[in-house]
Amino acid sequence: MHPGKSFWWVLLIFTLSVIGSLVPSNPIKNILEKLTIIWGVFIVWCWVWTFFSLQGLKVKRSVRTLRQAVGEIFIERIEVVNQSRFVKNWVRINDKSELTGPDRNKVITNIGKKQSRSYSISTLLRYRGIFNLGPTILTSGDVFGLFEKSILVPSTSHLLVLPYQVSLSQFPAPYGILPGGRAFRQKTTEVTPFSAGVREYQIGDPLRRIHWPTTVRKDMLIVKEFEKDPLTEVWIFIDMRTEIHESFIDELIQEESKGSLFWMGFRTRFQLPYSTLEYSISVAASVAKFFIYQNREVGLMTNDKNSSQIMANRGERHLDKLLENLALLDANGEIPLYILVQHVLSTVAHGSTIVLITPAIDTQIINTAIEIQRRGILPIVILIDKSTLEVTSQIGELESNLIALGIQVIRISLGDDLKSCLETGIWNLRKENTPSQRTVLV
Repeated sequence: MHPGKSFWWVLLIFTLSVIGSLVPSNPIKNILEKLTIIWGVFIVWCWVWTFFSLQGLKVKRSVRTLRQAVGEIFIERIEVVNQSRFVKNWVRINDKSELTGPDRNKVITNIGKKQSRSYSISTLLRYRGIFNLGPTILTSGDVFGLFEKSILVPSTSHLLVLPYQVSLSQFPAPYGILPGGRAFRQKTTEVTPFSAGVREYQIGDPLRRIHWPTTVRKDMLIVKEFEKDPLTEVWIFIDMRTEIHESFIDELIQEESKGSLFWMGFRTRFQLPYSTLEYSISVAASVAKFFIYQNREVGLMTNDKNSSQIMANRGERHLDKLLENLALLDANGEIPLYILVQHVLSTVAHGSTIVLITPAIDTQIINTAIEIQRRGILPIVILIDKSTLEVTSQIGELESNLIALGIQVIRISLGDDLKSCLETGIWNLRKENTPSQRTVLV
């Protein structure tokens, strides 16, 4: 409990009344003595009122989902329940959530006994990561504002904000190779179109893999084995070195983002922050989403501090795993991307696709793409142009060299529309390349 704004004025009047009542020759001594008692009782009464002002109050948070993506509107409903038998004249809710957006503080008045009051907060999600929903500070006091009392309601839930994604209708695929080709002789725990045979059941094998005709014939549990299909694998490599990523503050983009909430039924286009890291992760999320929806196996490798690695797999559940990993990535790596690619290139099967995403202006990218191509793997290089806000860009020469070698390149500048760049940029490249320049996988 702490004094409010009116307390010091009341305390001054009370002190003057006490001093005046102690003066023997004061003609209004009797009046001041009565005022001293009245003010003293008033202060004690307000203190008792404030002491019980938060008794029986409870805060409830309700949300539809705790997983949303950047660019979406997060709606949270906060309800204050009065479980006591006395009316609460006023309650101030101070939300200490980590979400950034509109003012999340609110003052609610006249909450009746055994009643509740609620309100909603709409926040435009601009940044990915995990955010605490709370804690919440409830403050109340007497109606005259002499005293205030606060309690802290701890955080009980977290919001996972996934990277910004765009839905792609097309993206490069290997030339001349159709999915479902030659099987790669490598056993897998996943069910694929390629059956390798049967074996005896072992503890931990899923029951759906039991081959019942052989089980009945052998009078023992027999399970099916499958082989991997490398032609459905897509590997996404993201360059997460600290020194190559930059962020720019653009006042115009910030002003546009402030008006991105719903207004008269419309919503303006969301704009990603001017950050090479955010653009790289959003591109990776969009590409992964496209290939997962194409029923392709997608894997992820990064050169960040934790060396994040997710093995190739397919399905909606695997996409959720990829997006969760991308939501928590940070540019804290030290190892160059080409070293990571060379280290794992021997494990990538012939006929796969490797997508390299980097804002670095490094000639080693050319050598890495050539080595990938030489091994019968399709390289796709996505360059994030971080010099967009400057007069000239140094990434154009790197892009031209890659195109001259017949390597598919997509260049994205900060502020560009991701969907347009990832889709229309592909056709521009195909028009520039002659048939002899295209990569032929054998």
